[in-house]
Amino acid sequence: MRERRRLRMAVLALVSLVLLGAVPLYFGFRTLSRDPVFDTLDELAVPGWAATKTVDDVSGSRWCLLECRLRERTVTSERPPEETVKVYEDALRQDGWRPWKVARCPEQQEKGSYTCWRRDELTLDLWVRPPACVPPPVDGEPAIVPSPDPSAAAGECAGSLVSVKVRNAIDDERTRPLPSTDPSLTGEDPFPTLTADPLGELTPSPS
Repeated sequence: MRERRRLRMAVLALVSLVLLGAVPLYFGFRTLSRDPVFDTLDELAVPGWAATKTVDDVSGSRWCLLECRLRERTVTSERPPEETVKVYEDALRQDGWRPWKVARCPEQQEKGSYTCWRRDELTLDLWVRPPACVPPPVDGEPAIVPSPDPSAAAGECAGSLVSVKVRNAIDDERTRPLPSTDPSLTGEDPFPTLTADPLGELTPSPS
């Protein structure tokens, strides 16, 4: 009986240790696997219609090993871009983000509204534009022909798309000073532009 009691107590103690260790391990793994920046984006005070569908993608290392982390989020909004832009910009300001006027924002001209923001050690790109009316064809499948019904087309093209990119400021090239074009730093041009004909005028040979 004593041996059975000891065995039972040992089993109970082992189960308790496993349970006590499993809970912190679970939350620790969840913390490491889930980027806190996405949690911050989840807490933005935007209405439900402005975030009906969310897709997240992440690349790089959180500790900037070889490559710093890039967080990308694509959101579908039920309302037009103008209305969607306003609620997202208001939500960013309430969350401590500030507009960032910088060159190469965007890198190239984009349709819709493209703005840049900064907060602490992070930079954020916000791009809001109308959705694509007809999705691109997939390999092996026939291309989708737009519906001749105007009401159907208007329903498919309603709403807007929101793209959010968050980077570490130290890895964002736009936070670094632009290279100087001072001639004293580049030296003499090894290939000067020729303003006159290097051969001069040809002298006719005597006949």
